[in-house]
Amino acid sequence: MTLLQERGSASRNKRLKPQAMPLIRPEELEKTLSRVAPYSLEAERGLLAACIMDKESLSLCSEHKLPAEAFFDSKHRILFACLLELLHESIPIDEITLMDRLQRNGQLESVGSHAFINQLTDVIETTAHAQYWLTIVREKYLLRRLIRTSIETIERCYEQENSAEVFLEKVEQEIFQISQDRITQASQHIKIPVEQASIKITNLIDRKPTTHGLTSRFRDLDAMTFGFHPQDMIVLAARPSIGKTSLAMNFIEAIVLPQREGVEPTPSLIFSLEMSADQLAMRLLCSRAKVDMRQLRDGFCAKEKQSALARASSEFKKAPLWIDDSGSLTLYELRGKARRLHAKQKLGFIIIDYLQLISGTDSRISREQQIAEISRGIKALAKELNVPVMVLSQLNRDSEREKRNPRLSDLRESGAIEQDADVVFLLNHTQSKEKIGEKPFICKKCGYRQEPEKTQPSGDIEEIELIIAKQRNGPVGTITLGFLRRYTRFESYSNRPSQ
Repeated sequence: MTLLQERGSASRNKRLKPQAMPLIRPEELEKTLSRVAPYSLEAERGLLAACIMDKESLSLCSEHKLPAEAFFDSKHRILFACLLELLHESIPIDEITLMDRLQRNGQLESVGSHAFINQLTDVIETTAHAQYWLTIVREKYLLRRLIRTSIETIERCYEQENSAEVFLEKVEQEIFQISQDRITQASQHIKIPVEQASIKITNLIDRKPTTHGLTSRFRDLDAMTFGFHPQDMIVLAARPSIGKTSLAMNFIEAIVLPQREGVEPTPSLIFSLEMSADQLAMRLLCSRAKVDMRQLRDGFCAKEKQSALARASSEFKKAPLWIDDSGSLTLYELRGKARRLHAKQKLGFIIIDYLQLISGTDSRISREQQIAEISRGIKALAKELNVPVMVLSQLNRDSEREKRNPRLSDLRESGAIEQDADVVFLLNHTQSKEKIGEKPFICKKCGYRQEPEKTQPSGDIEEIELIIAKQRNGPVGTITLGFLRRYTRFESYSNRPSQ
């Protein structure tokens, strides 16, 4: 190789080398560690002085869940922790009670004796800016947490031994937790929830209709469940072609397009691992407009039905509904997508269609163990985002083979589903069993056997049993629904004559 070629090769390697190196070099990491973390001693002193002088300022910090670790100075952390102790014990707060508590805890000398506290209260003249100081202290604290998490993430990247997917899920959860801490919810005295509970109890005694969670549009179902509640994992299970997806879409319609006045639409997310987004949209539109999908495919649609479809389309375009139709999702990918959307637009309801199509994180373990892990992850997602999560599931063939109603033990592939679920719905076609009073036809000459019809004629209302097989905070029982298969729509069913 000539000298010119060697120089050209070295030049190319020099240009390519930075692309192959890590985004943050070790020397840059060392430089980052040597930097001073963001903080504001002036804002910390001002906030502490306001808390000592005015109990309302301390209550404001408590409502915003400001921890003692939010203060950068160690003396400030000790003082604020003592102030929170006095507040929780309902002890009057001033310089004397604060110093007495510090002395009892053996921390008075750690903060610089009486002189430091006396100087602290002389820093400000008014507590009117306590909210502004609180904002500064919280922002600096969140930035320090983000820096620490980022540095720890970089260090773990060099030492990572587990799968990258599990590692990314953990890092994403840590970052999301920091983001969630920006949104604070004020604490409330027990008086408020007790009054709210008393109103609900009064309504129950007076037999007034009330729904505590998200309404499902089915009166009998809401009367037994009081709606879908946050942090609940709701399982909707059935054999294929019974109507799981149709019923779930009817729930979504009631939630994102509420019919009652004064009820705001609830932002919702659908994970559809089986059907595409346009297929789900077609179902939602035809169900809402009550249009026969078969006739629509054949090109037959009356003018009034076209107008109904146009109205339904306009309604759903404005609805706060998102659909993810990724064909193959792992539990970590699913939780990550839900978490990111929840950070942008706070969700109120999630549907997963369906559980058995979610890929396991470890292909080496049995499918039953994978399903158990997925079930626990979905329950954790419901608690983390504080939303009800409805997951559709398959049933095994035991109920069909034994010609009986489905039960919890029929949940396919894992008993962990029934353990993790707060509510379990089982759909059962009442015509899947032989009709009462009808016997199979048997030809006497050739012995040919013909079973009774198991389905009703197309277009008729089919009776579907919605079995509430499990409910942690309510009764179990069976509700009869009417399924209009041509509209893929469920309605409340009643065989009583109209009066």
